[in-house]
This record gives sequence, C-alpha cells and structure tokens, in this order.
Amino acid sequence: MVPDAERATRQASAKERIGLFGGTFDPVHVAHLVDACSARYQLALDRVLIVVAGAPWQKEGRELAPAEARYEMVAAAIEGVEGLEASRLEIDRAGPTYTIDTVEALARDDRELFLVMGSDVAASLPTWHRVDDLRDATTLAIIERGESPVLPAPGWKEVRVRTPRFELSSTELRRRVAEGEPVEYLIPLPAVRVLHERGLYTRR
Repeated sequence: MVPDAERATRQASAKERIGLFGGTFDPVHVAHLVDACSARYQLALDRVLIVVAGAPWQKEGRELAPAEARYEMVAAAIEGVEGLEASRLEIDRAGPTYTIDTVEALARDDRELFLVMGSDVAASLPTWHRVDDLRDATTLAIIERGESPVLPAPGWKEVRVRTPRFELSSTELRRRVAEGEPVEYLIPLPAVRVLHERGLYTRR
C-alpha cells in the first residue's frame, strides 16, 4: 500500500508518468491485468501502456497467435478501464521487437517511463538488446507476487509493485482452449469472445 502523502507527491509531479507493460499476451489473462492495475495505482502512473509484442526476438521459433489477434484481445479486455491502454507500437514497427526502440519512441523530457515486469522477466534483463541504454532511460518496476524477495537489479532505478499471486500462465490457457476446457474469467470475457471468433489455439 502506498501512503497517501507519497501518492500526492507523485501525482503533483510535472512529468507524465507512463508504465510500459510489454509481452506477447498469447493470450492476455486476468493476472496480466491485475499486475497492470496494481502498478498504475501503487506507482501513481498516469497511464499504463500494455504493449503487444510484434516479433519478439527472444521467442523466435515459437508459433504465436497473429499479432493483430493478440492486440485485439488486449484491447477488448481493457476497454473502459481507466488508465490502461493497448499499444500497437511494436506491431506497427517492422523488424524484431526490441523494448529500447519502444522506449525511444515514447521518450520526452516531460515524461518518466517505468518498465513494468515480473521478477522472472527481470532476471533476463542482462540479455536484452542495448540494455545499458534501456537502464539509463527508464525506472524498473518489478512485480512481486508473494514469492521470495527479489534481489535488486544492479545499476537500475527500481521500484516494487505488490500483487496477489496467481497460478496462471498463457501456456496453460492455450492448452485449456485446445482441450475444450473453459477459460472464462481466467481470461476476461471480451477477450474470450475474440479468441473464439478467431478460432485461436484450437487443434486443427
């Protein structure tokens, strides 16, 4: 919980505070959205961009649902939720998806950018493209879901976001869809409708 005085100080900042929450979202699920909402509230962010990866270089060789379908699911899932925005920056940009390119596209003197990610993703940061430039341009916002304390990332400006722990993964949800098992409420209902309309994850 963020003290009211601290939230007021953050909200009075002259800079727009933007969270960047990236991923394949294949499919998006409720844990993703809890993380995004928690980050927005606890860090007093003006908005959180849920950035759908177009061609994530770290997942080369893995078959993904089409980027447009993944974006459509995210947009449907968060429609009407204040402060959350679906972003297609990485879909519309040609070539491999690198977070630093997204950060540079959004960077302005009147903005403060926060990279929102789980501790498992944060552990892989040393392998990221132009990681030194990324570290200089952003603040790392690590999602903590009740697991053991996460060690600080050396050299990064860093904050923590506490969220409930969900035993939920996109891999398991794809399996459930393929097996004909229900995914309602594990995936927001508007996104489920998109999933079924597009025939995603079914066995052919």
